Amino acid sequence: MTQGQRNACCGSSRATACSETDPVTSNLYDELEKSELPEAAVLASLGCGNPTALAELKAGETVLDLGSGGGIDVLLSARRVGPTGKAYGLDMTDEMLALARENQRKAGATNVEFLKGEIENIPLPDNSVDVIISNCVINLSADKDRVIREAFRVLKPGGRFAVSDVVVRGEVPEEVRKNVLLWVGCIAGALEEQEYIGKLAAAGFTEIGIEATRVHDVKNAREFLAREGVDAEALAPQVDGKFISAFVRARKPESGR
Repeated sequence: MTQGQRNACCGSSRATACSETDPVTSNLYDELEKSELPEAAVLASLGCGNPTALAELKAGETVLDLGSGGGIDVLLSARRVGPTGKAYGLDMTDEMLALARENQRKAGATNVEFLKGEIENIPLPDNSVDVIISNCVINLSADKDRVIREAFRVLKPGGRFAVSDVVVRGEVPEEVRKNVLLWVGCIAGALEEQEYIGKLAAAGFTEIGIEATRVHDVKNAREFLAREGVDAEALAPQVDGKFISAFVRARKPESGR
């Protein structure tokens, strides 16, 4: 997965404009959270949710953010787990790692470490983290089964999978997906809800749940879609309620290895 693919989640390579106008990536963090972080970290955030607000992080825990980008979720997690905890960020691009480390320096975060690598091959040992978070990145992977297996591997027994992702509810015709993809790049590889649950269960996870945090419809995309030659009115009945930003949670059993 490239940084270009991550940018595609917003439909634009310009993070600033993206965060302000995109229906998936806008208004995910409250003003207090943003005020406590370097501006560059906020502007580089291209996710679809706020997993740190939903993961119920505890002091002393070790957290791993898959596809950490500019580091906003890592820095927020570091605050929540405190000085006795640890927050890792994993990204594959030197550009994002450099930005994240600069944001870490500006934030004065000493319990943070950014790692270079792919989410399909996590460079951490087995049973080493308490919580895995991710923000609209897993859906962009070409091998989601491997990502989920790797997440299971590095979690400690009893560890939690707590990610934000774009999910599809029910069947959506391929032609409809292509048209929506013009508007929201995040949906390119989005899994259908029951398929996502099945992949988590196959990897060994239990206590699986998917909670919608934002339901996407085309009412805010009529002008954009019209410019692309797409009839938004005809598309709406096939799209509305189908694509959601969701909080996906699961747990590795206490006996998990």
